Amino acid sequence: MLRKFPFLLIVLVIGIAACSEKTEHRETAPEKPETYCLDSAFKSRLTFAQPAFGKVSESIHLTGSIEANPDRVVSFVSLVSGVVTSVNFSIGDKVRQGQVLAEMQSTELSALQSELTTLKSKIELAEKRLKSVKGMFADGVSSERELMEAQSDLAILQSDLARTSANLNLYSASVTRGVFQILAPASGVITSKSVTAGSRISPDSGPLFTVSDLSQIWILANIHATNVAHITEGMGVGITTLSYPDEQFKGKITNINSVMDEEAKVLKARIELPNKDMKLKPGMLVDINVVKPVDRSAWSLPTSALVFDDNRNYVVVYQNDCRLAIRKVEIIAQDEATTYLSEGPDSTESVITRNQLLIFEQLKNFQN
Repeated sequence: MLRKFPFLLIVLVIGIAACSEKTEHRETAPEKPETYCLDSAFKSRLTFAQPAFGKVSESIHLTGSIEANPDRVVSFVSLVSGVVTSVNFSIGDKVRQGQVLAEMQSTELSALQSELTTLKSKIELAEKRLKSVKGMFADGVSSERELMEAQSDLAILQSDLARTSANLNLYSASVTRGVFQILAPASGVITSKSVTAGSRISPDSGPLFTVSDLSQIWILANIHATNVAHITEGMGVGITTLSYPDEQFKGKITNINSVMDEEAKVLKARIELPNKDMKLKPGMLVDINVVKPVDRSAWSLPTSALVFDDNRNYVVVYQNDCRLAIRKVEIIAQDEATTYLSEGPDSTESVITRNQLLIFEQLKNFQN
């Protein structure tokens, strides 16, 4: 019995020492923070929004393309035959009305110039003859009939001169340069061109230049059969393009075609938009969200605020840098820009709309 006592004493001492080490280890281990807080550097990368209360609107997604307004497109067709000697502009260039687009030489110009010179000489002689006849009529040598004939001959020549001059002006002839000038018929952008220096052209050659005023453009939207009953004239639309993904252009449907497009099997809806900054170009493809009003009001948030996780939608609610929370939301309707909620935050709370996914994951870790 006495031999066992020292052994038990040793075991007891070792056990007490081990417990002391564990206790000391627990006391010195760093404690896990009780809550997640934003630091100033990361907060500067966030954006915030407050819910807004208003009428719910659903959106119908359509596709379409941009076209020039046909009422603002002017084509130039040559009235004479000839050879193009110079071309000053190309497709895509901006021009002002009256600028010289190209020049051409033509035998018709030579004939008109020759006719103009001949008429001026004849008029000079006719004026001298009339002056002489007037003098003789005053002296009683010439008859009134001769005076009237001289006046008539001069009037006819002056009329022919006016007609020839008008033709030269119509063809924009430069007598000093000996060429016809093709002038821009309107201000705008050259959207088509079919001539180069050395080309032979005639009135049958078709449009040489097309100038389009793109300060107002058309967007033709494709309405498929499933959406025909839901879209009417006057409905508001939001338009986005790949070129400007963060910018939305607002407009209204001004006309819906009454006949299906035979090739695409869609109805074409026309949207007229101002294009002050010339960002929208003919030929661009666009996405169109048609706004469909709903007789209901609800809180709404930017769609960018949503976090989709485990088949549910959430937002990150912000009260201050150390008071953030995950809030589940129920969606009534949404489009690319706005989401309408039947359940979620109200105007007393802010939600994070950028980089909120990083915060969402941190908050989930604190909840676990």
